[in-house]
Amino acid sequence: MSNEDDYIDQYLLQAVKITELIDRKAIKKMVDILLGIRHLAGRLFIIGVGGGAGNAGHAVNDFRKIAGIESYSPTDNVSELTARINDDGWDSSFANWLLGSKINSNDCVLVFSVGGGNAEKNISNNLVQALKCAKGVGAKIIGVVGRDGGYTARVADAVVIVATMDPQTITPHTESFQAVVWHLIVSHPLLKANEMKWESVK
Repeated sequence: MSNEDDYIDQYLLQAVKITELIDRKAIKKMVDILLGIRHLAGRLFIIGVGGGAGNAGHAVNDFRKIAGIESYSPTDNVSELTARINDDGWDSSFANWLLGSKINSNDCVLVFSVGGGNAEKNISNNLVQALKCAKGVGAKIIGVVGRDGGYTARVADAVVIVATMDPQTITPHTESFQAVVWHLIVSHPLLKANEMKWESVK
């Protein structure tokens, strides 16, 4: 077997192991939190950078369309985001966006991040500042993150930490399982408000 074949087998075996280790109770708690947010007509703000930003945009669609939760992401409006970065700085860009959105205690912030943010190491400090803003107004915080969960894991009401199988595949596995978890949540019988197209085709 070639090294290339070894990598394919190893990567997929790691994905199976991660699936086995996913914290089911954390996902159930996320579902309960989101049910509460929807009941209060609160909003879901989804934040991430890099691949997490791409996942955030996709997840906004699913939470709005499938779960019936009013949802937004700062990275979906590149004009506003870059204006805030240009005028106020990167670190405060998400926090100021949340303040501009009048985030309140009925709302929730969902974080997609590989490391969860770490102010001490100056990594994803914009996520850290956003979560401090959310905590300050009493908004709920949930997340799907990797490594040790970083600042997100320290302050979240519910968090799924994607287990590290190999230091060389932390990012691809974490970002992949962000999609697995949010798709599980929006299709959960308690949260799914609208049928998906292909599931409704006879």
